[in-house]
Amino acid sequence: MSVAEPRRIVLFRHAKADWPQVSDHERPLADRGRTDAPVAGSRLADTGIPFGLAVCSTAVRTRETWKLAVSELDHRPKTVYEDRVYNASPGELIAVLNETPDDVRDAILIGHNPGVHHLVEILAGTAEGDARERMNRRGFPTSAFAVLTFDGDWKDLEPGKATLVEYWAPSE
Repeated sequence: MSVAEPRRIVLFRHAKADWPQVSDHERPLADRGRTDAPVAGSRLADTGIPFGLAVCSTAVRTRETWKLAVSELDHRPKTVYEDRVYNASPGELIAVLNETPDDVRDAILIGHNPGVHHLVEILAGTAEGDARERMNRRGFPTSAFAVLTFDGDWKDLEPGKATLVEYWAPSE
């Protein structure tokens, strides 16, 4: 990896979940979620980011979201299902991302709100174009994702160090 090339992290909220009589961790996707996840995957493919690693919450809805989204990508990255992403705070998510191997340039984290949205806000010291304005206006609905770039090693990722370069939500 060239020192001049920034790393990219995509923070992706799971698609719309259903509310059956199961534990929160076991909630499956709703019909709308099963429709939106592949659309988000297609939009992720449009970014052209060659993900080297996907870190996904172990919750049923995040696993289902990733299965539907990744099928739209040209390349299926190594996927790690991580218990610590479920119901994680931004600090806990940063700790997980700090463990990303140095040979990974581009990673995606599939998780939950409010942690994912707050993490974007905390990491993004700067933003390009109107990405922050659109995110602030829309919030971080299900199937939304943000693309951030930063320089340095994964272990150095910390608040304010990244740039928000893209934001997408299903109604965009």
